[in-house]
Amino acid sequence: MLRLYSLFLKYDASLIEINPLVEDASGIVMCMDAKISFDENASFRQSKVFAMRDWTQEDEREHQAANAGINYIGLDGTIGCLVNGAGLAMATMDIIKLHNGTPANFLDVGGGATAQQVTQAFKLITSDPKVQAVLVNIFGGIMRCDIIAQGIITAVQELNMRVPIVVRLQGTEVDNAKALIAASSLKILACDDLDEAAKMVRLLLSPPWYLKTCFELCGSKLVDCSFHSRLLVSCC
Repeated sequence: MLRLYSLFLKYDASLIEINPLVEDASGIVMCMDAKISFDENASFRQSKVFAMRDWTQEDEREHQAANAGINYIGLDGTIGCLVNGAGLAMATMDIIKLHNGTPANFLDVGGGATAQQVTQAFKLITSDPKVQAVLVNIFGGIMRCDIIAQGIITAVQELNMRVPIVVRLQGTEVDNAKALIAASSLKILACDDLDEAAKMVRLLLSPPWYLKTCFELCGSKLVDCSFHSRLLVSCC
C-alpha cells in the first residue's frame, strides 16, 4: 500500500485503482487489473508519461483542444457551448437542459483565454455537424469581456458562421465588449441574463417560433434568416 501511495505521488496521479485483487487457493494475492489516471495539469512534470498517450483512441477535437489549451468534451446535443470556468460550463449545460435544450459539448476556455483561443474554440464547436446554435456565457473576472468579444467577431468572420449565436457577457470591460459586437454589425444576439439567454438559444431551434417571429427578426437584422434550411420557408 505504501508503494502504491508512493507511485501516486511520484507520477502526479489522480487515481490508482487495483480491481480486481484476488487470492488463489494457495493464498497468493494477485492483481488482475489496474487503472491509473494522471493529472493533466502536471503534464509539464510528467512528459514521459503523457508522451505515451494514444490520441487515436480519443476524439480528434479533444486533441486539438488540448493543443490549444482548451478543455473540450464532445456530447450529442445541438447547442454548442463556449464558457470560461468548469463550474460555469456545467451550470450553463444544466440551464440549457432545464429549458429542454441539449448541449453539444462541454467547453471551458479557462480564465485567461486569448482572442485566438476563442476563435479556436468556435472552430471546435462548429466542426460538429450536429450544432445548430451556439451559446456563449462569459463572466469576466480575470478574463476581459472585450477580448472574448473580439475573439467572437474574428471567429464569425473567419469561419463565415451560419448558426445563430447568443452571447451573455458579464464582468470586466463588458460595456466595451458590447460596443465591439454592436459595431461589428454581425448577427449576434446579446443577452445579460443567463436564464433568458438559455431560453433564447432554445427558441432559436423551435420551428413555431421561427414562423412566428422570422419577419420581425429579419427586418431588424438581428438574425440571419439563412441560418438553417428551416428558415427558408417563405420568410426571406
